[in-house]
Amino acid sequence: MMNWTDRHCRYFHRLLSQHVRLYTEMIVADAVIHGDRRHLLGFDPVEHPVALQIGGSDPEKMSKAAQIGADWGYDEININVGCPSDRVQSGRFGACLMGEPQTVVECFQAMQAAVDIPVTIKCRLGIDDQNVEETLPQFIAEIGAAGCTQVIIHARKARLDGLSPGENRAIPPLDYGLVRRMKAGFPETGIVLNGGLQTLDAAMEEVGKLDGVMFGRAAYQDPWILSDIDRKIYGALPFARPREDIVRELIAYARTLESSANSRSARALVHHVTGLYAHQPGARLWRRTLSEQTATGRPPSAVIQAALDARREMSAA
Repeated sequence: MMNWTDRHCRYFHRLLSQHVRLYTEMIVADAVIHGDRRHLLGFDPVEHPVALQIGGSDPEKMSKAAQIGADWGYDEININVGCPSDRVQSGRFGACLMGEPQTVVECFQAMQAAVDIPVTIKCRLGIDDQNVEETLPQFIAEIGAAGCTQVIIHARKARLDGLSPGENRAIPPLDYGLVRRMKAGFPETGIVLNGGLQTLDAAMEEVGKLDGVMFGRAAYQDPWILSDIDRKIYGALPFARPREDIVRELIAYARTLESSANSRSARALVHHVTGLYAHQPGARLWRRTLSEQTATGRPPSAVIQAALDARREMSAA
């Protein structure tokens, strides 16, 4: 979810659910150590619980990055062993580390030794020509023996030898059954399912079989899916806020960004809210107005306000 789940996206998503755990986009360990930490790591306290996802393969750097993340107040550090992009491969992190379980173990141990918060791992079923029925349980066993208590499994292989990142999210077949078998084989390890979940109903079918589910692009493209999670999974009261109420709060939030040090990334908020009215009357008008108003160079608060006004005019007509 690089360039997607930034702090503004997470602030928005927290308005829709008080209980889901939010994850940052993957940030490379070197960037955490040497980059603009306020820009890369800063977040609003309302985002808790929130996890920092780090990519890398050098235990010393990963340990230092984890410590920095813990010092910034994150609730969890997550090691990305699932991203299949060429850039990630060239840096020797992400999904290619499914072929180097000992490296993952060394990174995990160094990171967990450096922080008091949980360090977790997000991975794929495997890569390329691996026999995942053999290599995935070996991987889970090795990281479990090292002390890892939770693994998020994207239920697809990653093909690093010919598929693009987009194709790797769609072409390799999903295998939820293998993920369930990992839970049966490693009952003491928390197993969370990721990949291909498009609806909350589909996710609910897996909740009783595993320790959790993770939404990715489905929640970004139709964020309202998050509004029913607190009721269905956490037993909370039904979500009662209308979309327009959420939009008004986002406009106020955008105004604070426009007058602060976070202004350079504030425009991303407009893209994050594009799907707020997905499957609702006026969804196309909402998206088109956001796009057209963004092109004029207006600040995000004004862009979102214009889209809200357009929907109101449509409803009144």
